[in-house]
Amino acid sequence: MIFHVSVNGCDRNCGSENAPFKTISKAALIAQPGDTVKVHAGVYREWVSPNNSGTEDHRIVYESAGDGEVRITGAEPVTNWEDIGGGVYKTVVPNTIFTYRNPFATLVYGDWLFSEMPPCHLGQVYLNGKSLYERDNVEEVMDPKEWGESKYKKDSLLAWHSEVDENNTTIWANFGGIDPNKENTEISVRPFCFWPEKTGRNYITVRGFTLTQATPQWAPPTALQEGLIGPHWSKGWIIENNKISESTCTGVSLGKDILTGDNEWSNLKFKFGTQREQEVIFRALRNGWNKENIGSHIVRYNDISQCEQAGIVGHLGAVFSEIYGNRIHHIHHKQTYHGAEVAGIKLHASLDTQIHDNVFYACYRAVWFDWQAQGTHLYRNVCMDSLSEDLFVEVCHGPYMVDHNLFLSKMNFRNVAQGGAFAHNLFAGRFVINPDKGRMTPYHFPHETAVAGYTNIIGGDDRFINNIFIRDDDESNEPVPMGFFEHLPLKPRTQEELEADKKAKMDGLPTKNNATLFPVGLGSYNEYPKADDKFWEKPFGRGMKDAHLPTDIRDNLYLKNAVPSKIDENALVKEDVGITFKVDEANGKVEITIDPKALRGMKNTVVTTQSLGKTYHAEMNFEDMTGDPYRFDKDFFQNPRPDRNVMPGPFEISGDDEIVIKL
Repeated sequence: MIFHVSVNGCDRNCGSENAPFKTISKAALIAQPGDTVKVHAGVYREWVSPNNSGTEDHRIVYESAGDGEVRITGAEPVTNWEDIGGGVYKTVVPNTIFTYRNPFATLVYGDWLFSEMPPCHLGQVYLNGKSLYERDNVEEVMDPKEWGESKYKKDSLLAWHSEVDENNTTIWANFGGIDPNKENTEISVRPFCFWPEKTGRNYITVRGFTLTQATPQWAPPTALQEGLIGPHWSKGWIIENNKISESTCTGVSLGKDILTGDNEWSNLKFKFGTQREQEVIFRALRNGWNKENIGSHIVRYNDISQCEQAGIVGHLGAVFSEIYGNRIHHIHHKQTYHGAEVAGIKLHASLDTQIHDNVFYACYRAVWFDWQAQGTHLYRNVCMDSLSEDLFVEVCHGPYMVDHNLFLSKMNFRNVAQGGAFAHNLFAGRFVINPDKGRMTPYHFPHETAVAGYTNIIGGDDRFINNIFIRDDDESNEPVPMGFFEHLPLKPRTQEELEADKKAKMDGLPTKNNATLFPVGLGSYNEYPKADDKFWEKPFGRGMKDAHLPTDIRDNLYLKNAVPSKIDENALVKEDVGITFKVDEANGKVEITIDPKALRGMKNTVVTTQSLGKTYHAEMNFEDMTGDPYRFDKDFFQNPRPDRNVMPGPFEISGDDEIVIKL
């Protein structure tokens, strides 16, 4: 059955094309498996909470009717702004407008949120769809100063402050000389745009909407992970062709439910966060976390932006999912708060999740895999203009596969893990290496959620084959100390800070200098054993406590004198630049110029599952989510590669003429 919804309809209608409902929520209350809800152009100020599940063969589909923009917003307009002088306006709204929670009375709160930043509320004030910056008091609204952490500092001069009493919420706002009563001025009211109130609402498609201006709470892995849109601990959603923006925290949540844990560390101050996260995993396994019940979502072809925590987040609930074709940008660009869950995509336990053909730009960091990235496959993505790194992998044991990506930011990879394979990538930034021996994290039986074992991270068990590294303008070959959550440019260190690695913070991690920043290349692996050095078989060899795992590094190309690893077999180092690129930061586009002659001179072969071997702890092959072997015989554009003399990097190029690629 097809239900129609129109802003000119009535919820007492039957929902036909000639007698449409007025709200999407009315259709969401009654839609059954196989039904489609077609929503016609207009602005819908509601929280859509699907009441029923579809089935794998008969989904419930919510889609734009195609006759104009369908905007689902968590905001309400405010038109009674009083000019109090100095470019500042004031409004008073009754608290009855907030039916779920008052976001102006609710702080951003939860585990892994850093307390060094000023406290922020979930509420937002919007001018023509764009959120302003919260300030601590009215005086700072009257005379705003630029917020130094913001990517766009002048935007931070548009500011607001609120005070809440028993009956009303009073808001003061500086609109930069604009009269808010003559513009589209709104405040946030609802926490979600499209989010089932109950878990287990499966096989739902959400297609073609503009979803914006919601106030979900901070989403750490140890709490209910709210999102502007999300399946809320369900299976088989498809979220496609939407514009998702202006979430106070997260845009799309594929994350966990509240029954497996809800901020016990923050609420109880008892046992560290790592221990609490371990407890979450075992609670989830007891409560049906498996392929039959959870995950297998598709998130594709969306534009996700202006989300202050993450574009996409998920702990446990993103398993066996596919995320592709999205443009994810301007994530955490305001930096009014900060914590350990910030990225374009931040996933915990991304078992067998595929992330490919996405473009990331103007994010704090692009992609962050944290715990249990076993079977995760990251390929054919473009990452640029990240403030921190393009890819962060933390306390995972592998195998995870990274191939045919373009990492174009100043810092490409922060490695606090082991068991990764990297093939045919283009690296144009620096690496941070920090094996974490202090935390015990699980690995799994292949292609399922059941835990096979627990151990810590000693580093290594990585593979780097057929990649290209392009040196940046830093000519120093010396590694330098770097903080766990620090980004470039590095701040000068005092002598006291240089000694801070002797102190402990956050589950045993030192406060400063606990990581090392290396020049572009693989010099960070100089002291690691080679792939054939199975030292645990030697009766008087090094102990596992102090050693790194063997690492396979071969057939990589280092341009502009990038730094190779001493264990890189058949490494080729050239003074040639070979590849140059120009990033259009505003529009998220890049133009790459390649001299194929600079990429020749190697005798590389096709990378396969067989050539990558098994990871040490999981004893699992690098293979796709179905268990089929990898064979990387096609390039970034799916052009075939030869069996011999394969070109390193993402592109297979014939001929010697310079080429220009625009992405």
